[in-house]
Amino acid sequence: MDTLTPTPAAVHPLAGFSLTFLRLELRRMLRNKRTLMFTLIMPPLFFAIFGLQSDYKSQQFGSGNVTAYVMVSMAVYGAMLASTSGGAMVAVERAHGWSRQLRLTPLSPLAYVATKVAVAMTLGLISVTAVFAVGAVAGSHLPLTAWVSCFVIAWLGSLVFAAFGLFMGYLLPSENVMQILGPVLAALAFGGGLFAPLHGWFETVSKAFPTNGIATLARIPFADASAGSVAAALLNFVVWAALFAVGAAYRFRRSTAR
Repeated sequence: MDTLTPTPAAVHPLAGFSLTFLRLELRRMLRNKRTLMFTLIMPPLFFAIFGLQSDYKSQQFGSGNVTAYVMVSMAVYGAMLASTSGGAMVAVERAHGWSRQLRLTPLSPLAYVATKVAVAMTLGLISVTAVFAVGAVAGSHLPLTAWVSCFVIAWLGSLVFAAFGLFMGYLLPSENVMQILGPVLAALAFGGGLFAPLHGWFETVSKAFPTNGIATLARIPFADASAGSVAAALLNFVVWAALFAVGAAYRFRRSTAR
């Protein structure tokens, strides 16, 4: 009689994902003073510095004003800072051996990445909310549908940089991860046309930056955009998000396999 060998049960890619772990991670991040600075203080401060010139309130930009243009740009930048810092905290965990300890639990690499991305996206949501709240009382003018659409797009766009923060957190040393990422994010913001419209050959080059797709998509609700530019922005977003997410999962496996 043939002996039947039991087939191992398939392991779900999100095995070990826990809402309790997610809640604890979020609470831990919100207790970090540096995280709160990147989330709640810097983005509204930058908006106040660059977007509250008196003539901006009267200058039209699409269906809104220039103050609203700066508000949306700073909201995207704030979401970038917040979500990247949230993801990059894995560098500290890696240095302390915490990520290797997690490999002894049922937590799968994809579940770990999903938890970190969820925390980073929550930080990005807080940052976007802070900038829009300041913009609402400081003279930003947009149609109601644009307010809602720009808010949602600016927040969802931070997904790219949540994955980016995770990826870089496994590449950079823990003691100066944000000191390195700060200037990198500023360069990406300038190069992607987040702070100001670009022209000529630099505009063409900027379309390859991960910030360009988010900036373009976030402005669509109140600015004119061709179908081609929208499609290019969506492709930019999807490609960079996928690359960073796959890279983060790969680095997590390598880091914890040793």
